[in-house]
Amino acid sequence: MRRPQTYRAVMARRAVIALPLLLAACVVEPAAPPNPYPAPPPLQAEIVPAPPRPRVIWEPGTWHWNGAAYVWIAGHYIERPPGGRWVHGHWAVRGGAWVWIPGGWV
Repeated sequence: MRRPQTYRAVMARRAVIALPLLLAACVVEPAAPPNPYPAPPPLQAEIVPAPPRPRVIWEPGTWHWNGAAYVWIAGHYIERPPGGRWVHGHWAVRGGAWVWIPGGWV
């Protein structure tokens, strides 16, 4: 003969069944890795002077992170190799952090 269940026993049994289901529904999104650098400021407007000689190309100014703050590095002319095409450097987010992608000749 079965003994009648008490209210407390029924609720305890339900809690044992429901608790794992409730915990399984709790999804915690991992925190984003800390960004060591804040986003760089917008680029500054520059007046591009006339080329000093043939076969030079203007490399625009950009922001440089000095470990504590962004510092503006003014644009300047660079010598173009024969058949070279310049790709400007730029800031980009990689792995959740701002990184400088240097420019170069391709």
